[in-house]
Amino acid sequence: MTKNDWLAHLEGLHPKGQAGIELGLDRIRQVKAALSQSQHCPVIIVGGTNGKGSTCAYLENIIARAGYRVGCYTSPHILDYNERIRLNGQPVGDEALCVAFARVEAARRQAGGVALTYFEFGTLAAWEVFAAAGVEAAILEVGLGGRLDAVNVYEPDVAIVTGVALDHTDWLGPDRESIGFEKAGIFRAGRPALCADPQPPQSLLDHAAAIGADLRLIGRDFGFERPAAGAGDNRLQWRWWCRSGEQVLKRALAYPGLRGPTQLYNASVALAALEALGDKLPVTMQAIRPGLIETELAGRFQVVPGKPAIVLDVGHNPQAVGVLADNLSSMGFFDRTHVVLGMLNDKDVAGALAVLKGKVDHWHLATLEGPRGTSAATLAGFIDQAGLGGEVTCYQSPQLAMQGAREQAAESDRIVAFGSFYTVAGALAALRKQP
Repeated sequence: MTKNDWLAHLEGLHPKGQAGIELGLDRIRQVKAALSQSQHCPVIIVGGTNGKGSTCAYLENIIARAGYRVGCYTSPHILDYNERIRLNGQPVGDEALCVAFARVEAARRQAGGVALTYFEFGTLAAWEVFAAAGVEAAILEVGLGGRLDAVNVYEPDVAIVTGVALDHTDWLGPDRESIGFEKAGIFRAGRPALCADPQPPQSLLDHAAAIGADLRLIGRDFGFERPAAGAGDNRLQWRWWCRSGEQVLKRALAYPGLRGPTQLYNASVALAALEALGDKLPVTMQAIRPGLIETELAGRFQVVPGKPAIVLDVGHNPQAVGVLADNLSSMGFFDRTHVVLGMLNDKDVAGALAVLKGKVDHWHLATLEGPRGTSAATLAGFIDQAGLGGEVTCYQSPQLAMQGAREQAAESDRIVAFGSFYTVAGALAALRKQP
């Protein structure tokens, strides 16, 4: 079977296909046991509403630069499934991926034909890839929530919650307290449990205390300091700090490669996690400094070189779009701002777009396919009802929306594509076709 054959098989196993969400650990535990999977290296599990991908990327790059073989599992992908499973920063090859899929399928049948979801099957396959490659560290990104997410079937040496905001409320609960409890489900008794949310929900704090996790909070146990205004040459640096026993470690560092002030939260918690793993996975400043600076990640305020300026961002909830708006404000002056937008219907569309009121000159709205997709006409209705301003044009796909934006934008304008991984994928596909 080819990779595409396998991916079609994965989509057909669960009644809801690739979009199927069925939280719970019973199914994946059965197949994991049939595979006889065991943990052979330190494991870092990363959860949170926003910032997971960036935090995983920092960890992956630093650990690789320290000379270790590192595996990283993230989701969703943008252009190719192989992006989800990386070895030392490189997507897994088709052959190794298909071998892993075959092993999971054999174990699934041995376990009685369990109807794994697309994400559960992929999670088990990722571990098979890592085991075959003999990775010395594994980074697993939570897909949804934490407590009942497939990656939580593994035992983290360090667990990270980057932050807690409203998203996936149909599955995780209506408020930050409910969502915080679900995300805290990746914490373990006696193990480092890190949180980079400056105002963590009480439910997260209570759960960590109840199970006896070694909770470490940003601002209390680790954090960062920005240079004071007019600090001369230090304006290009920030300072990371972390409590170690009775001492406070401090390190002056160049700003991370990923853009935006919120990246200091993600970088700080990544460094705190590595500090917590120091006895099992020591890394030096010689790995940390270039590891932070040279980290790249598609779709996280990714600026495409050339004119007009093009920004790609997978932000799709109010907090993430708020960060995007702040980053756009710091970019400098542009004559007009064109937005290429496509969103899923289980997102807070109105809340996400509210921060852009009066800041967009032309909306290029894309219909996303599938049962979770929102039509361009529906997005236009949100924009009109909220009085967000700007011209509106509707398209049948993100690719066509990006093509339309490129045709209408002048060199002095900028184009911002956001709202979903599908939107960014379509925008990238359109850009690749440009002469």
